[in-house]
Amino acid sequence: MRSDTSTFSSPFSWRYGSSQMRYLFSEEYKFHLWRNIWVALAKAQKQAGLVSIKELADLQKHQDDIDIERILAIEKDVKHDVVAAIREFAEKAKVGGGKIHLGATSMDIVDNADILRFAEALDLIEKGVLECLSGLGKKIMKYADMPCMGYTHLQPAEPTTVGYRLAFYAQDLLTDYELLQFVKTHLKAKGFKGAVGTSASYSSLLKGTKMTASKMEEIVMDTLGIAPAIITTQVYSRKVDYFILTLLASIASSIAKFASDLRILQSPHFGEWSEPFGKSQVGSSAMPFKKNPIKSENICSLARYVEALPSVALQNASHSYLERTLDDSANRRIIIPEAFLAVDHLLITAEKIINNMMINETKIAFNLAQYAPFAATEIMLMETVKNGANRQEMHEVLRETSLQAWTAIQNGQENPMIKLLAHNPKISKYLKKEQIEKLLDVRKHIGTAPERALKIVQIISKLH
Repeated sequence: MRSDTSTFSSPFSWRYGSSQMRYLFSEEYKFHLWRNIWVALAKAQKQAGLVSIKELADLQKHQDDIDIERILAIEKDVKHDVVAAIREFAEKAKVGGGKIHLGATSMDIVDNADILRFAEALDLIEKGVLECLSGLGKKIMKYADMPCMGYTHLQPAEPTTVGYRLAFYAQDLLTDYELLQFVKTHLKAKGFKGAVGTSASYSSLLKGTKMTASKMEEIVMDTLGIAPAIITTQVYSRKVDYFILTLLASIASSIAKFASDLRILQSPHFGEWSEPFGKSQVGSSAMPFKKNPIKSENICSLARYVEALPSVALQNASHSYLERTLDDSANRRIIIPEAFLAVDHLLITAEKIINNMMINETKIAFNLAQYAPFAATEIMLMETVKNGANRQEMHEVLRETSLQAWTAIQNGQENPMIKLLAHNPKISKYLKKEQIEKLLDVRKHIGTAPERALKIVQIISKLH
């Protein structure tokens, strides 16, 4: 919860996202990563003879002894966050402090730390995607062959199955999962290449030792557990940020599609699905009867925000002039953490909805009985023509019958379509009663939907 209610506090600092994701983007964790990077650099430079055993030991001794308030106080004076953190570290490490940040530029520390926490954040996102896929897989298995009405343009179309509809959302998330693997594979850090990416400072520093700048970078990056890009400027390519935000926006879109459809299907006119509703939950301050789909609406709201962020990252990549400018720094402090936190929240919320959503089988059957018979007119048209009917004349017969049935439905009656078709002499001239009944059986109008839905389940099962 919020600790200070007297000033602005971002909802992402307390309302949206998990505590694990918030910690990854906390100032505390950032400074710990910076310390880890400085110590890893000192270890490699100790192998080159540039840092003594005592100096390295002193740095390691004070590695986790961080005074963030002191760093912020120094930053007020020097106006540079990395310099402030170096000075605070050096105040603690009296012996080794003089070797902190040797040969480095600020972005050798900041960019590598960012990639480290992006990698951890992506692992949390991957876990959330897999949990949603697992929940969808179970639901698809249960409802793979349950017929329901399909809708196009929000109008009744032809039957589908509940499991097939769920499989569509799962397939989108599987695509996102594949994109996530691509992003993780191409998540390359800046490494240690100095002010403009040439490694000139390290080459000069290591001159006369048995270590090259490339070897030093390899040692440090192996210690940190991340791979460096071959080419960088002062920063890693900001396209990396764009790929990350595009991935997060894609996941948000997939979850929002599911949530949007659930909102429609929860409306009383459909009444087929609904998100879980707590025993003490209040739907409206004015209307006690309301059961609003607030979790799904929350998903759609945050997803809309995330989907707008990749364009900012793309502009950062386009306008990082020459070897770099600082006009990406401020917005990156906002858009990247908030995108991760928002999608983290979306996945947590979606997983709860998926596992606890209500499927109203009675209403599904009612809607199917009301609207599915209309879908049979297409196949009846083809069958009557095959048996000798005039296509245009039969089309008019089926059109008039459909309109008559629609009128009955709009007057609150059950769909009389089946009776009208079964007793129409112009149709029975070409189709026997049992043929008509067979064509009107909605279970015969779901095609290969169940089989293909279950194929998605098989793919999901191989991910775990």
